[in-house]
Amino acid sequence: MTATDDRPADGRTGRAGAASARARAALDALEHLVGGLGTGLLALLATLWLALTAAACLVGVGLWLLPSALHAVRAVADRERTRLSRWGPEIIGPEPLPAGLRAAVTDRAVRREVRWAGTHAVFGLFLGLVGATLPLNAAHDITFPLFWHLLPESEATAALGWWTARDWPGALFVTVLGVGWVGVVLAGTPALARLQARPGRRLLAPDPGTDLVLRVAELTATRAAALDAHATELRRVERALHDGAQNRIVAVTVLLGAARRALTRDPAAADAVLARAQDAAEQALADLRGVVRGILPPVLADRSLPDALTGLAAGCPVPCHLDADLPGRCAAAVEATAYFVVAEALTNIARHSGAREAAVVVRRLGDRLHVEVHDDGRGGADERNGSGLTGIRRRTEAHDGTLELASPPGGPTTLKVTLPCGS
Repeated sequence: MTATDDRPADGRTGRAGAASARARAALDALEHLVGGLGTGLLALLATLWLALTAAACLVGVGLWLLPSALHAVRAVADRERTRLSRWGPEIIGPEPLPAGLRAAVTDRAVRREVRWAGTHAVFGLFLGLVGATLPLNAAHDITFPLFWHLLPESEATAALGWWTARDWPGALFVTVLGVGWVGVVLAGTPALARLQARPGRRLLAPDPGTDLVLRVAELTATRAAALDAHATELRRVERALHDGAQNRIVAVTVLLGAARRALTRDPAAADAVLARAQDAAEQALADLRGVVRGILPPVLADRSLPDALTGLAAGCPVPCHLDADLPGRCAAAVEATAYFVVAEALTNIARHSGAREAAVVVRRLGDRLHVEVHDDGRGGADERNGSGLTGIRRRTEAHDGTLELASPPGGPTTLKVTLPCGS
């Protein structure tokens, strides 16, 4: 086939790809608009509560209700920040609400959130309703020939009601209108979604430069945590080598020297000394293997994270159930950190929890690796008691990950760690 013959096929492929991309963009925008419709309803409720509180302030009662109204606005604003962060650049939330009422009312972030709530309760809610209505209109008009003859004549109209079908040509004309609605959905919903998100991105974002300062502070803290974790790991390896393998190798050296001297005086005694030296060498080799597995287990490099965690679960003194569903590999550093988290958590469970059973769940959702370790022990785990949780947090935050610990007195204890897969 010549190059000229290839052009029509390439053109059709390009047009099909562009149409598919436009359809995906329209679906994403529609989902965005519906999500904004939900936060718009919440913003409307928060705005009404704030308005009632302001009215009650005229008689002195509203001052008691104002903190709850401001917390309601903050909760809705945080939900909108989370929603917008899923669709674009992350929006960093402000500091917690000031304690004093005067400080809370005069806080710049609070006043911007109140402005956003009023705007989104009207503007965002309206655009969400329009965005949700457009595909319904398209579906109604496209399928109109299937049911128009079952409707009373006064109700056999297009979606907007301005065209009444009295015969099949009229019904087919409504279908043409439905195709037009599809074009409006494909072309208009992305613009509507951007308009709906604009007030939130303008009013809920921190002041210019604030997010950069916070990010620099966060990176500085995680860099320090990474260096501390690295130093701690080096000290652990040094202690393991000094207290274990090094002492045994020294013993091997001493025994070999004794065996060498005994060869000339008492060959039978030399054989026993050599046997002891061999035992000491084997123990030193086992210690070295243990240190290597603590740094990076070979099964993690050769096979996969679930295989390495299977060995940890099998070796745990507490019966442990492992549920690991990972469709692919993560970065080696991330898998090593996940392995360290599970190993340290299971060690804590065996030493401190008094649990009868434990469970480890590992999942990859999108670009995040989620690790959860659960036990039915006595609870009360605290990072301040030197139980190894501080090391887990440092290793996790060094990868820009998060750690959540729930361990009420009496149990159970749940440790959740989330790591970016590509770091």
